[in-house]
Amino acid sequence: ASHVVVSLVKNYPNYLIINLDKLDYCASLKNLETVSEKENYKFIQGDICEPNFIKQLFETEKIDIVLHFAAQTHVDLSFWHALEFTYVNVYGTNVLVAAAHEANVEKFVYVSTDEVYGGSADEEFDESSPKRPTNPYASSKAAAECFVQSYWERYQFPVVITRSSNVYGPHQYPEKVIPKFISLLQQNRKCCIHGSGLQRRNFLYATDVVEAFLTVLKEGKPGEIYNIGTNFEMSITQLAKELIHLIKKTSSESEMEHWMDYVKDRPTNDLRYPMNSEKMHNLGWRPKVPWKEGIKKTIEWYKENFHNWKNPEKALEPFPVTEPFAQLSGP
Repeated sequence: ASHVVVSLVKNYPNYLIINLDKLDYCASLKNLETVSEKENYKFIQGDICEPNFIKQLFETEKIDIVLHFAAQTHVDLSFWHALEFTYVNVYGTNVLVAAAHEANVEKFVYVSTDEVYGGSADEEFDESSPKRPTNPYASSKAAAECFVQSYWERYQFPVVITRSSNVYGPHQYPEKVIPKFISLLQQNRKCCIHGSGLQRRNFLYATDVVEAFLTVLKEGKPGEIYNIGTNFEMSITQLAKELIHLIKKTSSESEMEHWMDYVKDRPTNDLRYPMNSEKMHNLGWRPKVPWKEGIKKTIEWYKENFHNWKNPEKALEPFPVTEPFAQLSGP
């Protein structure tokens, strides 16, 4: 989302871009430093789960377009904090879409995920494929989609839903697999691979995803869903080897094995999320950044910016280390 904000602020000087963020553990305002002083940029700290605050925000700021990125997104964490994920991702989305509808917003883009489809070995998902989520994160995103879609069905409120592949690049909190492996290797630690490491993921570079969202803002039709995907796919083991090769400068199989540590798997770990993105191609969007170029830029960025967050070391554990979610706990 920070990449989208930066792009909008720089490319649309006549628009006021408001960035609403709770500043949770994975946020860093350093990601917005290049635009923080711009006249058409405004940062507001706040929580989408607070209805009165959100209602007031729409009333005072006269917002006409919403890009809804806010979510708890770490799959591993969702197994231990399913209730928090439901609260933020489902309830928070409901609060936001209700307030946006009341304010007569012109377009509401809900940013979802390929994970709502569930895993597949060979079947390619298109936008009409059924939702079969297999983890609490994906389930919360699928449920939130239903709330958003219902505003189109009931009120013809102009919502658009996007489902994208895994995004990588600068600015990403290092709990996600690519920055995690990069950061571990840069600290002379081993890549921690869940289970067999044969799970395959599609990776899209951040600037390509920005272009996709700008395309959806301009061309996306109300009530529609768009897959933002890429055919570029690799297994987690293959990913680890690529990063070891680039960071540790070795092609030796035995040396590569030395930098890989296989740990127990998460409770469910989908094998693949193959998506058909023809609908987006028809709007004129295709990914452009080759893997070699994107991953090189990403490695360079983490060399300089790992400490942009308060406690990034915590993200490098094989499994999440978290405090209990206080807001919903009982007496």
